[in-house]
Amino acid sequence: MTHTLWAVSDLHAAVRDNSQHIMSIHPADPSDWLIVAGDVAERNNVIIDVLAMLRSRFAKVIWVPGNHELFSRTSDRFRGRDKYNELVDLCRRIDVLTPEDPYPMFHGVTIVPLFTLYDYSFRQPGLGVEEAVQSARDKGIMLTDEFAIAPFVDVRGWCWDRLAYSIKRLSRTTGPTILVNHWPLVVEPVNQVRFTEIGLWCGTRHTRSWARRYDAQVVIYGHLHMPGEMVVEGVRHVEVSLGYPREWRMPGHLGLWPYPVMEVDGENG
Repeated sequence: MTHTLWAVSDLHAAVRDNSQHIMSIHPADPSDWLIVAGDVAERNNVIIDVLAMLRSRFAKVIWVPGNHELFSRTSDRFRGRDKYNELVDLCRRIDVLTPEDPYPMFHGVTIVPLFTLYDYSFRQPGLGVEEAVQSARDKGIMLTDEFAIAPFVDVRGWCWDRLAYSIKRLSRTTGPTILVNHWPLVVEPVNQVRFTEIGLWCGTRHTRSWARRYDAQVVIYGHLHMPGEMVVEGVRHVEVSLGYPREWRMPGHLGLWPYPVMEVDGENG
């Protein structure tokens, strides 16, 4: 018997054609765990319905938020930090772990769900934040985050709060870890996107040393919709996104998906 820790991200469940892939996510063994690295959907009820379905199949489900979970409208009851807090409460009701819960251990490896956001620091040298955002806008490059997250919260301030919170918790971990975040922890994957301006909304330079500092065996992330592996300073960084139909219909886009992060023989685990 093999126990497997699987990972997916960017399910975008509100997209009808994605449902076939979401419904195909099954464990190989009832003891298997599943990481969901953000961007399940935008509306809380859809997010929780999908996570509850997955929790019914896997022994444990670990979720971290992406930018789409944070999307809000002026008419929404919960926005910004309040929306995230509501999602954490709802996840706890269905027994899904979040970045606010004790870190679980999978066969001797600590799984660390992170929520770091972005602070516009993946920008061109010599440009301030406002200059970089305006430059992107002038080129017609602007993520929905600027209209559905930024109006309701100080994103950079929230990012820095999350960095301090995460470092405090990570400093108490010992032994090998698997770091899980929606946004990449290093800039190298971001440098592969077609328009480098998109990097403004793709993470923060302040997480660069975390993989080495906290003994990560692998880093799991999503967001870029470019699934694959990259080794940075000796650590594997793996994107596990599904993405949108126009992306996953491209030959070879998904590859090995869901991604088997870690496999342990039952006799030895």
